[in-house]
Amino acid sequence: MTSHSLGRFLDQYGGAGSFLSVCLLLILVMFGLPLFVSTFGLLQVTILAVMSIFALSQGFVWGFAGIMSFGQAGFLGLGAYAYAVAVINYGDSTLAVPISIILPMLFAAVMGYFMFYGRISDAYVGVITLTVSVILFQLINSTSGSQYRIGVVELGGFNGIPAIPPLNLIGDPSRPLDQTGIWYATMGGLLLVYSLLRFILMSRFGRVVVAIRENETRAQLIGYDPRLFKLLAFVIGAGIAGLAGCLYVNWAGYISPGVFALTMSAQAIIFVLVGGLGTLLGPILGAVLIQWLINTIGDQGTVDPGLGLGIILVAFVLLFPKGIVPLVQAAIQQALTLRKRNVGSPLPVDADPLQSGAE
Repeated sequence: MTSHSLGRFLDQYGGAGSFLSVCLLLILVMFGLPLFVSTFGLLQVTILAVMSIFALSQGFVWGFAGIMSFGQAGFLGLGAYAYAVAVINYGDSTLAVPISIILPMLFAAVMGYFMFYGRISDAYVGVITLTVSVILFQLINSTSGSQYRIGVVELGGFNGIPAIPPLNLIGDPSRPLDQTGIWYATMGGLLLVYSLLRFILMSRFGRVVVAIRENETRAQLIGYDPRLFKLLAFVIGAGIAGLAGCLYVNWAGYISPGVFALTMSAQAIIFVLVGGLGTLLGPILGAVLIQWLINTIGDQGTVDPGLGLGIILVAFVLLFPKGIVPLVQAAIQQALTLRKRNVGSPLPVDADPLQSGAE
């Protein structure tokens, strides 16, 4: 990583003020929103938080590790089905939650090992992740019949698994969470994932991951193994997607093969593009905005949601290619620059208005 790139990285992710501001905002939303919305309204906004976690998995893998994954829905679906099967078999969500995270990570570790240590090019990584997601969809979709079961759980084929028990208090399956409890758990998960990723990006590991994205050859020449760091970043992204799958099941109460569909992977990519690639706040904002639009369009029934997503994607790529967060950053920096000029303060020669802080 060049000294200029490292400086931009530290400016962007080293400041505690922006991190604490986002965390405080998430906490206020977490505890304040239930006071103002009904149970149904809380159900509607819970999916926004779930999709935000899903978007963060895509944003980390793509925006920071430079891995273009078209198959994050595969890990989302694995986490969802892992939770459903585990919670029904054990009758307790205490073990089901970590299983829903660990299983996608193990799957990603095996798949990523062959991709990254096999020296597969970035373009083929995208193709492989997309193909694996399609295979998982077809596999789960063809499991109709009582012979396809894991323990006492029938996978159900295209009908999916209904009546999945929700999260319960740790070690106490007799006390399941209600909708408000699911909201708190989901927002707590979002806050945890955001904080974890900020910590990772400020660590030595995170800096190396970003350095590899910037210049893989240079990072390799100074002694880092890009294959290992890409693999670990890929596994972390899969675990986050698995957590999103677990929370998605708790929001919906059932799961079907549709969670593996290409539409889900496409949504994750759109979330990141709209919010801003290479930021953490961007995927959250993109997920909230796009998922809210999907819900609104779906309720009206006048426009196909897929068509609406396509129009939004084309519009943002053409008009705001950097996304919402970098656009706002540029506007703020420009305003500050004009203010400094008005008061006669000198500006740094190498000031970069688009790289002054992601959150």
